[in-house]
Amino acid sequence: MKLKYKSLLLIALLGGGLASCDTDFLDVTPPTEIPSEEAWKDGALAEGFVTGIYAGLQQGGFSEQMLASLTDEAVFTHTGRNINTVNEGSLSPSNLGWVDDTYGWGPMYTRIRATNIALTNLVTATFSDETLKARLKGEAYFLRAYYYQQLIRYYGAVPIIKKVYALNEDYSVPRNTWDECVKQIVSDADSAALLLDGKNLAKGRASKAAALALKARVLLYAASDLHDVPTMKAKSAALAAFTNPEFLGYTSGDRKARWTAAQAAAKAALDASGNGYKLNLTAPVTPEQGRLNYISLAMAGASADKSLDASANDIVFGRYFTPSQNEGARQTGLNNGPNGYHNWAGNTPIGTLVDDYEMMDGTPFSWTNPTHKASPYVNRDPRFYATVMYDGANWKPRPSDAKDPANQVQTGAYDLLDDKGVLFNRKGLDTRSSSIEDWNGSRTGYYMRKFIDPNPSLYDNTDRQNIPWPFIRVTENVFNYIEASIELGEEAVALEWLNKIRFRAGMPALKVSGAALKEAFRHEKRIEMAYEEQRYHDARRWMVAPATLGRSLQYINVIGKFKAGKSMKEPYHYDPTVYDYTYTPVEEKSHENRTWVDKMYFRPFSRDEMNRNAKLVQNPGYDK
Repeated sequence: MKLKYKSLLLIALLGGGLASCDTDFLDVTPPTEIPSEEAWKDGALAEGFVTGIYAGLQQGGFSEQMLASLTDEAVFTHTGRNINTVNEGSLSPSNLGWVDDTYGWGPMYTRIRATNIALTNLVTATFSDETLKARLKGEAYFLRAYYYQQLIRYYGAVPIIKKVYALNEDYSVPRNTWDECVKQIVSDADSAALLLDGKNLAKGRASKAAALALKARVLLYAASDLHDVPTMKAKSAALAAFTNPEFLGYTSGDRKARWTAAQAAAKAALDASGNGYKLNLTAPVTPEQGRLNYISLAMAGASADKSLDASANDIVFGRYFTPSQNEGARQTGLNNGPNGYHNWAGNTPIGTLVDDYEMMDGTPFSWTNPTHKASPYVNRDPRFYATVMYDGANWKPRPSDAKDPANQVQTGAYDLLDDKGVLFNRKGLDTRSSSIEDWNGSRTGYYMRKFIDPNPSLYDNTDRQNIPWPFIRVTENVFNYIEASIELGEEAVALEWLNKIRFRAGMPALKVSGAALKEAFRHEKRIEMAYEEQRYHDARRWMVAPATLGRSLQYINVIGKFKAGKSMKEPYHYDPTVYDYTYTPVEEKSHENRTWVDKMYFRPFSRDEMNRNAKLVQNPGYDK
């Protein structure tokens, strides 16, 4: 039988959005069907096939529901999305909760099959461009490594498939061990780095630097507590009872050697990618420059805001978006911005994240400190102002149906005088009782600021932004190098790099060692990498999830009362000379009653997948 398949050029067009500097490399007009043997006779068709495999990247991390809302960074405002199934610890093989296609079992293996097709056929491809063949092989190796990496960091060890199955074969296959999975991903990443060395690639495609960074990430995860079986068992009785620990981590071996390999890989990745944006500083920048540096990094040169540095881009591997394709990721501002701007308040920051931003002098914020409690949003880490919108924060011009010439976020309730001078209390324009929209306001009293283009012309649901998603950036390479160095006792180099990140943000140097250094590193990564799909994996691999991911939600209640002899009529604006503001943290369980159950360290395999594959062993805690 001559098998035919839809050209993955068409799939690429539909999945779309990966872009080069001056053109969208998926913006093509494909034929509707190409015989399988023809694709490997023509370089352009072969490239189109490999391009199509990138569609597994979907919208990057810019889904309407973001991974941040499975962590102590954010909560998803809307109901009925099955996120609470995950956060309340009630996942099961028959109820998988919310699963994004960037890590779902079926989507990942679909793309892995496509990489296997490409790698098999590129060996015998008859088109003459050997440089193109090598590049396409390198991209296919990278994508296979990336998709397997996605699987193992959610599910633990999985079946490694490198062949292309034909019709009517037996598809039952057992899980490989954790060690075998890691070795396979590292091998593919090494092959990709070798084949892509010196290749001039469009933005959004794999590169040598991306392959080395992916290798470093995988080796770092592999060295972590969750995947060292003796450590894992000591920290979790539920995981200790699992009879196949080889699927979860290393049952033996030299853990120091694993950290050494992770450190070497991180240094190689850092050398390949360059030292990043403003990571050569020897002292902190000003707080305002630190705020601008952080916003500029998040925008990655894609914002028209002239106050930002268009060269601030340390993305090693990213998902890029262009106006020619109307993709969901381009409405991240709509999905997450304040409802008083006709936005949808999707993934809103929670109080535990807000509270973790230090004061400008590097000391912790504390609600028990009377000065902090009276003015909680004053004199904080500059990255706070670039990540979170809070009551009284300046933002964009309001749409025409909103009376707010001050253009400030309003998440509290405030005294006002009506036209007759009668005192009344009004809920802010960005609350769930807003006069603009009263169904989709933040539950937490905060809004996401990071990754939303500050361009003032982009404020409502008619506008789109083109901010890229950073799968891997130079700063992650730095953090990986720091973490491995700490674990190996090389504290001086770890502290040097950690302070470089802080200096760029305008924060003072740390002077700590031992356990305090390790804790400071984890805190710094939490702040710097907020909303970048790092926290969910870090909290699990460090096995700190019970105290982080399992914490109850914390909201903020803001009240503005007139000072003696002071008053204000509409339109309201934030003014501490007129109002006494009180800020009260509130623990809330009605929307999500978050809890942590140790089975959640790994996702379950679906009931259907277990029924299809009799050789598949279920993850611990999901067999009942």
